[in-house]
Amino acid sequence: MKISRITVWQMDLPLSEPYWLSGGRLKFERLDSTFVRIDTDEGVSGWGEGCPWGNTYLPAHGSGIRAGLELLAPAVIGHDPCALDALNRVMDTALPGHPYVKSAIDIACWDILGQVAGLPLWKLLGGAEAQPVLVNSSISTGTPDEMLALIRKASAKGYKVHSAKVGGSDVATDIERIEAISAGLSDGESVTFDVNRAWTPGVAVQVLNSVVARDWVEQPCETLEQCAHVAGRVANPIMLDESLHTFGDHLDAWKRRACEGVKVKPNRVGGLTKARQIRDFGVSVGWQMHIEDVGGSALADTAAIHLASSTPDAHRLASWLCHYHLSIDPVPGQGARNVDGITTPPSAPGLGVSLDENILGTPIAVYERGHTL
Repeated sequence: MKISRITVWQMDLPLSEPYWLSGGRLKFERLDSTFVRIDTDEGVSGWGEGCPWGNTYLPAHGSGIRAGLELLAPAVIGHDPCALDALNRVMDTALPGHPYVKSAIDIACWDILGQVAGLPLWKLLGGAEAQPVLVNSSISTGTPDEMLALIRKASAKGYKVHSAKVGGSDVATDIERIEAISAGLSDGESVTFDVNRAWTPGVAVQVLNSVVARDWVEQPCETLEQCAHVAGRVANPIMLDESLHTFGDHLDAWKRRACEGVKVKPNRVGGLTKARQIRDFGVSVGWQMHIEDVGGSALADTAAIHLASSTPDAHRLASWLCHYHLSIDPVPGQGARNVDGITTPPSAPGLGVSLDENILGTPIAVYERGHTL
C-alpha cells in the first residue's frame, strides 16, 4: 500500500463566545483549521486535522501548517502509510522541526492503519477496551464570581473536572480567584489552575505560597527553567504544557524535576506516533497526564481521546474537548462526545470519524505524484 494523493481543506472554526487566557492578555474568537485526507493506491483513505489555538498560544499558526504541507506532501507520496515510524523519519528529513505541521498527516495514516488492521485506534495504541475518559471544562479568565458562574454552567453539563484560567501581575487578584474557586467547588469536583505561562517566577512563588488551595497548577511561567525553579519552591503539584514540544523537552522536564504531570497534545508534538512515545515515557516515570489536543473539531478531539482511553487509569487525568467551544460542527454526531462528563472513543476501525466534502467545500490543494492541483 502506498500514499497516492493528499487533499487539503481550510476551514475557519468560530468560537461560540470570546475566550480569554493567560491572565486575560490573550483573546481568541476563531480557530484556523486544516483538514487532510490521504488516499492510497488500494482505495483506503484516512483523515487528519491540524488546528493551532490561534497564533499567540504556541509557536504555531494555521497558514504555517498549509505551507509545511507543500513540502511534506511530495516527500511522503509513494510511501507506505502503515509504516508510521519510517514515515515520520521521512517527514523529519524533509522538514526538520515544526512538529505541529506534521500531525495531520500522521493522524490520517493512523486512521488508515486502523482500517487496514480492522481495529480502532485505542486498541492499536495499547488499550484492552475503550475505557471511558473524564472530560474537563475550560473556564475563561474573569472575576472570581464570573469564573464560578462558568463552573456552575459546566457542572450542569456533567463536568466534574475543571481547568480555570488564572495568571497576571496582580498577585492579590490571583490569590482571590484561586481561593474562591477552590472553596466553591461542589463535592466530587476538582480543578487545575492554568496560568498559561503568565507569571514570572517571583509572582508564581508568591501566589502559590499564599494560598491554602493545593490543587494542580499548570504552566506557571514561560520557560521550562522558570517552571522548574517554581516547582522546587511550592507545595502545589505542577503540570507542564506549552514548554514541551519534543520528547527531549519531556526528558529534560523529568531530569529537572520540573513537574508531577504533563499535557500530551498530539497536534503540538507531531501526531499520535510521537504523542504515544511521550505517553509511554510519562507512564514509565510516574507522571499523570491530561491527553487532549490543542484545538480543532471533534476529529482532532477524537484522535487524542483514542490515546487517552488507552492510557493506564493511574496515569490518565481528564481530557478537554475543544469542539464544545465551537459555533459550528464539521463532523456532526461523530467521534468522542461529552456524555454527562464522560467521553468514549469510537470502536469502528481506525479513527472512527470521516468528513463530508460538501461541508468542507473546495479543497485548497491536491497533491499527487509528479504534480500539484
